[in-house]
Amino acid sequence: MKEIIETKNFLEDLLKKRPQIGMITGTGLYSVLDNMEVEKEIPYEEIPNFPRSTAPGHRGFLKIGKIAEKSVIAMEGRFHLYEGYSPEEIAFPIRVMKLLGIEYLLISSAAGGLNPLFRTGDLMIIVDHINLMGRNPLVGKNLDELGPRFPDMTEAYDPSLVDLIEKKAVELGIPVRKGVYVGVLGPSLETRAETRFLRNIGADAVGMSTVMETIAAVHCGIKVGAIAVITNMNLPDRMEKASVEDIISVAEKSSKKLSLLWEAVIKELQ
Repeated sequence: MKEIIETKNFLEDLLKKRPQIGMITGTGLYSVLDNMEVEKEIPYEEIPNFPRSTAPGHRGFLKIGKIAEKSVIAMEGRFHLYEGYSPEEIAFPIRVMKLLGIEYLLISSAAGGLNPLFRTGDLMIIVDHINLMGRNPLVGKNLDELGPRFPDMTEAYDPSLVDLIEKKAVELGIPVRKGVYVGVLGPSLETRAETRFLRNIGADAVGMSTVMETIAAVHCGIKVGAIAVITNMNLPDRMEKASVEDIISVAEKSSKKLSLLWEAVIKELQ
């Protein structure tokens, strides 16, 4: 807790107003923050105790400002287990956000589609997840100051936020899907057999992020809403090769509509 409090105090001195909303952008999704009125932009390396982004498509800046007149703190780039970070390090920014007063965490991520009804470029509202990463940020001594030893995960993705995202998407004329996200360790992409297995256990999209952050947020009592951009399709009988460059390109193209959608959602948050 000492490091979490130290980082919270550092950031608190930079804030004009306590933020209510936290955001995380994923691979190639920096345009999600295009509608943000940025007051401060801080490189991660200047923030005490903060990890550094090393993954392609992650810029590594913490932005403080407003979206739809609401105070927001946003991570432009996140951290992954495959980079060598521990679950606790990935959870660290979420716990700092909690101490800063964050009540809502809005997560954007890139993912491979598993549902054959999906198409590349689709937006999928995450309604649940499957953790196949083999890790959990709550292992070890519980931080009683932040949350309970055994947090309930039956509604990890807040149903009211899921409904609000879907409602705003309809109003904006932005097609959305809903589905289950499965988190895997990475960094290698999935084989045909793994893809078939993931679909058979009920997953609609697969990625290497989101799960650790969501668990940490739920533990802290933060409401989570998440949208995955389907950057490539993983269909075991029609597998196509995917490159990081292609994934980033699709994410960049989809991030404009995602930015509009998040702005509309944030406007409605109380």
